[in-house]
Amino acid sequence: MASYHCSIVLSLAVMLSISSIHICLAARNLLQIVPTIPSMPKATLPPLPAMPTMPQATLPPLPSTPLPTMPTIPRFPMPTLPPLPTTQIPSTVPKLTLPPLPATSLPTIPTTIPSIPTIPTTMPRIPFFSPPPSN
Repeated sequence: MASYHCSIVLSLAVMLSISSIHICLAARNLLQIVPTIPSMPKATLPPLPAMPTMPQATLPPLPSTPLPTMPTIPRFPMPTLPPLPTTQIPSTVPKLTLPPLPATSLPTIPTTIPSIPTIPTTMPRIPFFSPPPSN
């Protein structure tokens, strides 16, 4: 049963590869042929109609009454603020001292590169049984 499915899959793969070859050749042949495109006749459009003249609108005159005046905003006296308190700023800034760093040493970086082990290039011989003696 498995061989039957395998043969169907194999035949489908062969059929697809053969048909794709023919399709590629046909597409290449069509691309190499230069078709002649017929010239299209020029379409003539009728002339546009003339713009009709529109009547001019007349606007009514602006009214001649004076505009109302804005009311005046009353001015209130500005409140006086109390004086700011004066504080004595010291002229010298005290120096800060930091504690000393701990005396830990950094790890050392090796200066030599360790050697890489070599891979054997010869295959070891595998002992076989000796052949049977010939008659």
